[in-house]
Amino acid sequence: MPIAETRHSVKHPPSAEDIESLRAIMQAHNRTLYRIARSILRNNNDAEDVLQEAYVRAFTRLADFRGESTVATWLSRIVINEALGRLRKSRRQAKLADEVRHSHRAEIIAFPLNATTPEKMMAQRQILDLVERLTDELPDTYRTVFVLRVIEGLSNEETAGLLDLRSETVRTRLHRARHLLKEKLERQIGPVLLDAFPFAGKRCERLTAAVVARLTHLSAESGTN
Repeated sequence: MPIAETRHSVKHPPSAEDIESLRAIMQAHNRTLYRIARSILRNNNDAEDVLQEAYVRAFTRLADFRGESTVATWLSRIVINEALGRLRKSRRQAKLADEVRHSHRAEIIAFPLNATTPEKMMAQRQILDLVERLTDELPDTYRTVFVLRVIEGLSNEETAGLLDLRSETVRTRLHRARHLLKEKLERQIGPVLLDAFPFAGKRCERLTAAVVARLTHLSAESGTN
């Protein structure tokens, strides 16, 4: 079911068809939106929380989607706003934010690997861990641009549109980010960058199910009022 047909019925108890439509939308966009949120927040759990909140916000306001942009762009902007809002809130508590940054250093994530030997699997895991750690350490100005352009593979124009920047600014920030991460590292890990910051499998299913449950609950509450 197209999103335009879904928007009018989600405020009422959602039908099975509505739920499947929303589930398909989430599963199609989960990884990209998670990567965007994480590039801003640098924390796996915070990024997942923001993604869930953004979906609920979007799906309870489907009437706001006027088709002036793609669904992906519309959802991406909601995620960016949600993530930036959370970041601003945390920065108002400077001491606490500093403690969080130090206590939530980059952690090893179980990536889907295609290596055929334990040695190769270990090498790939170490490379991906290094990518995440170095990306987390990039200045805020460059980090989201790098994630969108290099890891997520968006074009210069798409990135500029999402972040409300000029194309020239995106190119400059990307060049600086690549310089900070060093060209040698980029050449070594280029083929596996697409697997960084995964969001699939059980995590994807868990978040999708949680959003559907919340929407169903909100619909039931609105129906009793």
